[in-house]
Amino acid sequence: MQLDELVSKVSRLPPSRQQEVLDFVAFLEQRYGHVTNDEQPDWSDKQFKDMSVQQAMRGIEDEPELYSDDDLKERWQ
Repeated sequence: MQLDELVSKVSRLPPSRQQEVLDFVAFLEQRYGHVTNDEQPDWSDKQFKDMSVQQAMRGIEDEPELYSDDDLKERWQ
């Protein structure tokens, strides 16, 4: 079952039954949930460099072009 399907089904229930679903999920999370690890992941140099480039280039597609091809040509007098 996909998350969207689950949300759709739960949203059709009356509020009291939605609370039951929430309580059951909390029970399952407490019983079977993953233990969180507060340690930072050990990244390789390549992974860190890739992430750094992605963050540096984020949103650059939305910026206006400041220069045209004509600006790149060298002019001689």
